[in-house]
Amino acid sequence: MKKSILYLLLLLSFFAAGAQNKQYLYVATPGIRDYLGYGGHGILVFDINEHHRFVKRIPTKGLHPDGTPSNVKGIAVSIPLNSIYVSTLESLQRIDLTTDKIIWEKPFEKGCDRMSISPDGLTMYLPSLENTFWNVVDCKTGNIIKKIEVYKRAHNTIYSATGNQVYMDDIGSPWLYIADTKTHTLARKAGPFANNIRPFTVNGKEDRVYVTVDSLLGFEVGDLKTGAKLAHVVVEGWEMGPVRRHGNPSHGIGLTPDEKELWVCDGHNMRLHVFSAKPPYQQLTTIPLQDMPGWVTFSIDGKYAYPSSGEVIDVKTRKVLLTLTDEFNNSVASEKMVEVQFSGNKAVRAGNQFGIGQVR
Repeated sequence: MKKSILYLLLLLSFFAAGAQNKQYLYVATPGIRDYLGYGGHGILVFDINEHHRFVKRIPTKGLHPDGTPSNVKGIAVSIPLNSIYVSTLESLQRIDLTTDKIIWEKPFEKGCDRMSISPDGLTMYLPSLENTFWNVVDCKTGNIIKKIEVYKRAHNTIYSATGNQVYMDDIGSPWLYIADTKTHTLARKAGPFANNIRPFTVNGKEDRVYVTVDSLLGFEVGDLKTGAKLAHVVVEGWEMGPVRRHGNPSHGIGLTPDEKELWVCDGHNMRLHVFSAKPPYQQLTTIPLQDMPGWVTFSIDGKYAYPSSGEVIDVKTRKVLLTLTDEFNNSVASEKMVEVQFSGNKAVRAGNQFGIGQVR
């Protein structure tokens, strides 16, 4: 009897271990302009639970008219459709997460930028390439549902966790535009902020937005309910200077999932500056990086920070644990990456590109 019970316990333990989700980091390249020296071309997959070991390279399309790989502009996941999407300057690809096969690739008039998908996985807000509108897209077919005119330079996009609104960053404007997803029309806006808005993130309750803006080494905070700007925060102890890409000092910002900290990019000084995410937004520390960061996001569990310069950082200790490398031991860096968790061969959960707060 004792042997039978022991065997049963061992069996249950085995199945429980097998049922644990596998965690992978999907990194789309070329994710820094069209530079192939940061990981080549394709989606590179890393096993988060195995010290971010390189697993495989998924071949992708997304080419310039001359046949060379085009800049990746965004990456997003639909769990219900078991698909990952990659936008490039010219087109959008849908790829099956089980087979790694491209289901379709579609070009879009005026190009594509950094998109976001609804919580039910069925609808995408896809900005044109710094043009005047967003396309509302059917995630299954790639067909356009509606076009939303905004201002002049459509760019970054965050779909709300409730699915009721979409936050749209037109980088030619100091206003954050907010769309109603029931009607796919502009409903309101937040701001104005000190300058044109660049990367931004929101908290889980969706009552705060944290934005980077042109000509500011730091960030600003806005109230998403009233639309008012609440705070202007400057990085202390570091000077602004020229940057190689994006044109503004702080291009990239993210909340840790527990919303205790706010991590802000510093391109000129090649740093991440860490702040308390609560007023008065105390500056806590700075982390040196190997290259200019243009983006930062986090693992779902909040253990790891992923700047676009290729480091994997332990959030608790602030230590750089390793740098991502591909199958040829070349350094990998990208501004377009997302965590995907699997049970068996099916995707069951996905993170986000934007460092969105998860306290709801």
